[in-house]
Amino acid sequence: MSATPSEPATEEVTACLIVIGNEILSGRTRDANLSYLAKGLNDVGVQLREARVIPDIEKVIVHTVNECRAAFDYVFTTGGIGPTHDDITSASIAKAFGVALRRDPGVVAAFERYYAGERGIELNAARLRMADFPEGAEILNNAITIAPGYRMENVFVFAGVPKIMQAMFDEVKHGLVGGKVILSRTVTGHLSEGAIAADLDRLQALYPDIDIGSYPFFGKGKFGTSIVMRGADATRLEAAAQDVRALMRDQGVAPIDGEPE
Repeated sequence: MSATPSEPATEEVTACLIVIGNEILSGRTRDANLSYLAKGLNDVGVQLREARVIPDIEKVIVHTVNECRAAFDYVFTTGGIGPTHDDITSASIAKAFGVALRRDPGVVAAFERYYAGERGIELNAARLRMADFPEGAEILNNAITIAPGYRMENVFVFAGVPKIMQAMFDEVKHGLVGGKVILSRTVTGHLSEGAIAADLDRLQALYPDIDIGSYPFFGKGKFGTSIVMRGADATRLEAAAQDVRALMRDQGVAPIDGEPE
C-alpha cells in the first residue's frame, strides 16, 4: 500500500475508531481522542472514515470489532484496559479473535520492577489484570505508565486516558502503511451560508474530487461561513479555493484564508 518517493500514493487506506466506555455515552467523560487520532492518521496517509462509541458490553464489543476489522484497513479502540471490573475490552477482543486471554510474564516482570520502586503502591490482583492479553497479541509500549496497549492483526487496542492514548498512538504512527495524504484549505468570509449555497452546489459539481464543506459561525457580532476543502491533489485544491474566494468577492465580502479569528 506504500509508494516510492518518486511515485505519489494513490490508494485510500482507511481506519475506524471504536470508543469503548459507558462513561462516554453517559456524558460523564468527554472524548478527547478522536481529533488527535484523525489528524495523526492523515499525517501518514490513513483516512479515519468512521468512529463508533459503544458501551462496556461484551457482545457489543465483539460484534463491533469483528465488523470493523473486516471493513477497514486499521481499527483503533480506546478504553476498557484498566484494572477494574468494568475494564472488559481485552477479554472481549480475545473473544472476537477466538483466542484465549493469557497473562504475559514479561509484562508481569515489568510491573514487579515498576511497583517495587513506587513506595506504598501494591502490585495487587487488580493491577495484574492489565498484564492479560489475547493470545498472539503484539505488546505496545506505554511511555506514560507501565501498562501497555497491544495489537491484534489490524486492531490496535489503546487506553482511554488521552495522554496515554496519544503516547501509545505516537509509538505506532510511523509504522502504519498509508496511502494518499488528504490536504486541506479553508476560506472564511463574513456572510451567511444561504448567500452562497447555490454557488457551492455548482462548485461541488465542478470539483467532484474535492470534499467541500460549509461551516457557519457567529463571532464579534457577525455571522460568517468557513468553507473547508479537502482533497489529495494540491493543484485542484488551490483551484477550488480560488473559486471560493471569487464567489465571496462577488457577494461583496473579502475572503480570509484560514479559520475565523
